[in-house]
Amino acid sequence: MQAEMLTPRKIREIILDQSKRAHMGHIGPALSIADIIAALYGGVLRLSAPDDPQRDRFVLSKGHAALALYAALYLRDFISQEQLDTFCSDGTQFGVHPEHIVPGIDFSTGSLGHGLSYAAGAALAARLQDSPRRVAALLSDAECNEGSLWEAILFAGHHRFANLTAIVDANGQQALGQTAAILDLEPFAEKWQACGWQAAEVDGHDVAALSAALDAATQDTSGPSVIIAKTACGKGVSFMERQVKWHYLPMSDEDYARARAELQGQP
Repeated sequence: MQAEMLTPRKIREIILDQSKRAHMGHIGPALSIADIIAALYGGVLRLSAPDDPQRDRFVLSKGHAALALYAALYLRDFISQEQLDTFCSDGTQFGVHPEHIVPGIDFSTGSLGHGLSYAAGAALAARLQDSPRRVAALLSDAECNEGSLWEAILFAGHHRFANLTAIVDANGQQALGQTAAILDLEPFAEKWQACGWQAAEVDGHDVAALSAALDAATQDTSGPSVIIAKTACGKGVSFMERQVKWHYLPMSDEDYARARAELQGQP
């Protein structure tokens, strides 16, 4: 499939189709990042081939949203329809969380709070190898509750990894409720800035704004950058948006038909 078809709507359609076929949950978190993934895989990341040693590296730290990533890999022709259709089937390489055995996936993730540490290590490796490759890590705001993630933030800021960009899917909710009620992160941008990061906030469902912010981050040579992408969990499907239950629930036939119909006409 051609890269010009890599749109948020196509990613969301694949999320719904594969979630329904496999009767799996984690639909809301995957829908939340569809626009971010579209921006990254539609042009920001330099990925001529999944085995190019100088390719940019990407870490999906919120690994439970892997279906959005699988959709992008399919739309970039890195994996086939036949492979995608094994999602969450017996013996598959395509589980709820991504595994690095899959072409185009650099790091296995799913243990929340650890992805930025991988990314910081990859950024350090690129520096030591004098490589132009860049590293991007997509985090959930909820995993920013984890102490290990703040160790990585401090480490990257201290070493001024200008080749490292973090994107936070700031949808304001997590598995057990609203992030602000469970462990409030505000003032969020200021916390990153205090650790030596450049911070910007952007509409996480505006692909053009995301692409511009990500491009600006890659041009900043002063140190690492974070893009705080304001999103809605379940974006694109009205009855799923900002509903914690869609962190878990699979769809009924009625849910699927209604959700799929709502995507018609979306960009």
